[in-house]
Amino acid sequence: MPPQKLKPISHENLGDRVAAEVLRLIAAGEVPPGERLPSERRLAEMLEVSRVSVRAGLQKLKAQGLLNAVRGGGTRVAEPMSAGDPALAALAQIDRGSLTDLLEIRTLLEGWAVRRAALDASEEEIAEIREQFTRMEDPAEDKAQADVDFHMAIAKASQSTVYRHLLGVIRSTLTEMLHYHRFELFGRPEDDATVMEQHRTIMEAIASRNPDAAERTMKAHLDWVRGHYVAAGLIA
Repeated sequence: MPPQKLKPISHENLGDRVAAEVLRLIAAGEVPPGERLPSERRLAEMLEVSRVSVRAGLQKLKAQGLLNAVRGGGTRVAEPMSAGDPALAALAQIDRGSLTDLLEIRTLLEGWAVRRAALDASEEEIAEIREQFTRMEDPAEDKAQADVDFHMAIAKASQSTVYRHLLGVIRSTLTEMLHYHRFELFGRPEDDATVMEQHRTIMEAIASRNPDAAERTMKAHLDWVRGHYVAAGLIA
């Protein structure tokens, strides 16, 4: 009699596993758009697979447009919104309604994020928020970039993969906005002192695990920013 038909033995596609893990890393904001991934050797060690499997997984993500090869070697996370960011920043400068929308959206999202951070941040993540605040105090640092990194640290502390990814995608637009804020809209020394005190209270509310205070102080900061837009005649 002919042998019974054998069922194929299911096995994990290691390349797919690598792709899934790298995608999870990107979505979690561990490697933001534009940043390099760890080397193939390091990824192979982290995932306990061969470099051949790592290469296969990375190639799959490159084919999907999620990764780009770097000249001279290495792989970088693609910036899918890079073409849209300058347009969004320009729109914010010429459309008063867009400025209002952006501030309101930030108020809603960042108020929610600081609540999450106050509830769920690890001690290491709180330490990172403090580190970015210290950078903001350092006159040798770019105060706008340090400001962005402060907000990115809060995003990480929120434990929300979705929020971290969203903020990572619009990071360049946020950077442009904060450069405008810190160097033009309210660039006086007394404004810097106010901004630093506002960020200090946000940080301390998170560190003290007080979500209501964290949300309240973030909203107060963004309301203060909105007041400058009104005073400058940018929005009604």
